[in-house]
Amino acid sequence: MADRSPSTSDDDASDIRIDGSGGRPLSVHVATRLFGLGIVVFIGYLTRPLWHGFVYGILYSPGLLVVGGGTALAAVALWLAPPFDSETTSEYSVGRVLREAENPVDVLLGLQGSPGRKIRLLVTAVVVLGAVSVLVSVPAGMFEQRTLAQQTMADATEVDEFPQANPDNPRVVPRQVADITTRGSVSYRQHRLGTSDIARTEEGSLAWSYAIQPDGFRNTLIEHQRGVLVTDMTRMDDRQIAVYEEDFVYGEGMLLHRSADWNLKKTDYFAKYDDDAVEFSHDGRPYMYYPKTGHEWHLTPFPHTTPTWDGGALVHPDGTIEHLSPEEARSNAILDGQRLYPLTITRDEMGSLGYRNGIINQLPVVGAHEGEIEIARLPSGADNAQPFVIDLEGQQMSYVTAMEPYGEDTRGLDEVWFADADTGEYRYFGTGDETLTGPERAMGIARSADSRTNWGENFVVTEPVPVTIDGDLWWHIKVTPIDFTDVTRNVFVNADTGRTIEIRDDDAVRSFIRGAVTEDDLDPVEGDDGDRDIVYYVLITDGDGNVIERIPVERGQDATIVGPSDERARDNATATAIGSRPS
Repeated sequence: MADRSPSTSDDDASDIRIDGSGGRPLSVHVATRLFGLGIVVFIGYLTRPLWHGFVYGILYSPGLLVVGGGTALAAVALWLAPPFDSETTSEYSVGRVLREAENPVDVLLGLQGSPGRKIRLLVTAVVVLGAVSVLVSVPAGMFEQRTLAQQTMADATEVDEFPQANPDNPRVVPRQVADITTRGSVSYRQHRLGTSDIARTEEGSLAWSYAIQPDGFRNTLIEHQRGVLVTDMTRMDDRQIAVYEEDFVYGEGMLLHRSADWNLKKTDYFAKYDDDAVEFSHDGRPYMYYPKTGHEWHLTPFPHTTPTWDGGALVHPDGTIEHLSPEEARSNAILDGQRLYPLTITRDEMGSLGYRNGIINQLPVVGAHEGEIEIARLPSGADNAQPFVIDLEGQQMSYVTAMEPYGEDTRGLDEVWFADADTGEYRYFGTGDETLTGPERAMGIARSADSRTNWGENFVVTEPVPVTIDGDLWWHIKVTPIDFTDVTRNVFVNADTGRTIEIRDDDAVRSFIRGAVTEDDLDPVEGDDGDRDIVYYVLITDGDGNVIERIPVERGQDATIVGPSDERARDNATATAIGSRPS
């Protein structure tokens, strides 16, 4: 309760005194609290990259706007409000409450006086706002998906045939193989290779790229990113590794204000950087490009937001950060040929297509699921994720997403979507009444077509990538040892016919994608034993474990391993064999 001095005028608000604050004037209380709030805001501004996700969420997430924004307003209001007129007993102390309380609820209820009441009010506000945010988030999320699906379909073009893949840039080397072999080929004591990503080399081929970033806590505080490394992904043999060394003022693996992430958020706070950096070189110098995601509000029929492409940030080694609009990024000579559109937005847009026929249509109980599609699922051993990054004719990088019909048991393809990595423009091919083979089934076909290989114990099939050849869709699958130290061969599975082709030569892979050879010119991955009732094979291997001969054993037959002195060995060309049953 406010106490006014008898000598003051009722109109002199500056002399209003507050009982709960030791009788000090209201003006002094407000000024003191504003000063404290100013210090908090100033420190928050200096460290603003740390709070970027929270602040951005309040600005562009309906649910977080309610709970986060509402909590912040309530906290500021209670902080500035005069102390409540509440008596405090002489026995009250914070230390006593903390000692006697058995749980946080006891602490909350035990706090007395104005501070205790304000804290309880703030906690109540947080609980109420949290419940409201849940009620807001559910419909806002559905309308976000619906609007995003409508926007994607409105801007997409349906095509009658698949766009041709670039035969000069096949994805031959999987990420895991590139990571293991590349890290085994370089030697850094204070640095390590960061997360791999896909970039275009100066020669035009696709490559796995890495930031050469500091390793170890001390080095992340003092050392700089040393440059970038790129390794060709389009060849099994004679793969080139190029290193472009130059210290980055702001880079990957550098802590706090020295990191690229900190300075990106510091120089453009109202954008998100969800994609990994694209590390590449231009004219022999290393660079990094970060796609930027923004959001826009839609107030009807229910407040929600959708992601938008806001261009990108080009980081130079000398610390220069160019924030580019989409148009500026496309016209920038340094970025020519690199992928510009955010993969995360493509993933969100593809994931929203299940809502293109309406919100009710996709609901689990009342929805008809008419025309509903979903991103095709990949098996656990795929070592890949959609959208796939491939190169089309004319060195046009594209994000490809395979979509399957809605349903737990469906694995065939319904549609295949292509996103231009420069513009984000969509083309899609619909299969109509015909369902194509999906990636999970294609990997199974690749394994079953070659029963000679001991799958799972010696070799695995991995990283299915869609390629289009003469208007047909094929799944390009790689066979690697289980330690991912090499690529032994490429297997192509036709998504329409299931035809399976094995290729072990880089030039042959390019010729096949170019359409210069037919399937009849290549050896199919099939057994050559006709209709024989084969039970298992006896494998003859060399010292390195490579199979040099296989002997089929039919039902009713048996295989015996004998020494060279055995008489039976002199009657046969093969003295020693290793038996192996097909998996």
